[in-house]
Amino acid sequence: QVQLVESGGGLVQAGGSLRLSCAASGRNFGLYMMGWFRQAPGKERDFVSHIGWSGPNTRYADSMKGRVTISRDNAKKTVYLQMNSLKPEDTAVYYCAAKYGGTSLVNPDYWGQGTQVTVSS
Repeated sequence: QVQLVESGGGLVQAGGSLRLSCAASGRNFGLYMMGWFRQAPGKERDFVSHIGWSGPNTRYADSMKGRVTISRDNAKKTVYLQMNSLKPEDTAVYYCAAKYGGTSLVNPDYWGQGTQVTVSS
């Protein structure tokens, strides 16, 4: 069983930056594909980014490429999402997700509770 707790969301002006963190509990964190999704009001939950268990396998949604960087610290059981040049359309609840093994985050095994990111214009 893995529990995920996100932090780092908040209110920021357009063009600003935020770093989201996702702290995991449980065993074998290093064997999980980790990543982020987001859900804006009235919209479906969309993929943002993932990072493989060993680190080099990263992927980003086209809408955020060049503005976000995902990283992980397996010793701290934490995954990060650095977001820069934020836009009002980035406003959403951001969810951390984990999937045991595999090479993608399709159908994650675990979800966090979400952290709100609000970008003002």
